Amino acid sequence: MSEKKLRTGFTTGTSATAAARACMTSIALQSRTDAVEVPLPRGGTIRIAIESCEFSGDRARCTVIKDGGDDPDVTHGAAITVECTPNNRPGTIELRRGDGVGIVTKPGLGLEVGAPAINPVPRKMITEGVHETGADYVSRNGVDVTISVKDGAQIATKTDNIRLGILEGISILGTSGIVVPFSTAAFAASVRQNIDVAVAMKDDSIVLSTGGRSEEYARKLDAGLADHCYVQMGDFAGYAISQCAKSGIHSAHIVGFIGKLAKIAAGVKQTHVKGSKVDTAFLARIAAECGADAGTVDAITHANTARHAGEIAEKGGVEGFFESIARHAHTQMSNHCEAKVKLRVTMFGFDGKPVARWPAE
Repeated sequence: MSEKKLRTGFTTGTSATAAARACMTSIALQSRTDAVEVPLPRGGTIRIAIESCEFSGDRARCTVIKDGGDDPDVTHGAAITVECTPNNRPGTIELRRGDGVGIVTKPGLGLEVGAPAINPVPRKMITEGVHETGADYVSRNGVDVTISVKDGAQIATKTDNIRLGILEGISILGTSGIVVPFSTAAFAASVRQNIDVAVAMKDDSIVLSTGGRSEEYARKLDAGLADHCYVQMGDFAGYAISQCAKSGIHSAHIVGFIGKLAKIAAGVKQTHVKGSKVDTAFLARIAAECGADAGTVDAITHANTARHAGEIAEKGGVEGFFESIARHAHTQMSNHCEAKVKLRVTMFGFDGKPVARWPAE
């Protein structure tokens, strides 16, 4: 019997974008907005229902209920509200945090300390949505877009936000705009099936990526491969490389960012954030091996995230730090498949450019 297809959901970033679009649409039309179409970062759109919509003259307040699909996380069902008001700075859009949205207090998250915990992709989605639906309004008045989440501070206690230095609420997240259900059995099956397809198509070289962005960047490096040779292993690094060995895959190019690759380098084979954390002491030992001074080693030991550790290493001029992580990841994965698969490891920076390769090319 075939398994029921899991239903996708949408992110907190998409929820906030939908609410912002509804606000500007209601102001423009002076009527209630019941649903909006939200363009997704990687193409296509999703239709989002508006739970409540209030408007009066040049201001509006709309709420969306976040839907995690068939893999609900702690933010599933959260009421995400956006209020749009004129800021008297024509042409400007400013995103503000309301109750329940976190504030950044530590470095290493790609956001400024003191800023609302609204990640770059959602920021872009929200800003573009306000421009698109309220261009005249923005031009005349400027707009403050205030995002709040009911019980957000309480919800955040069930996440890693406090450990990461995000206080007083949840983060507004999402790189693709949608939530793909995280089912261990289903995801593992999809990885296995993807590898099986590559083998059936007589291809014995594949790319194993930790996610959609790393795959996107890898396609620029491995442009000659067919689509079916790209496998999003996600958090299932150990399982994926074992399946490669069992299936007769000759070579695999492992690609990702420092966070996942640091976990793999430390010997973690299932890298989901709920099941493992970055070992900053391990990263500090790598830095020491690369000749880092005592102050830099100590700072990396107490780093907030792997990204933060990388920033500290760069600032401290630690040569070979990223290459060493890639080398350790290579060793771990090679050992896990008993060296039956020829491996390459590439670590990407957050600008999409490779920062380390092993073996070095």
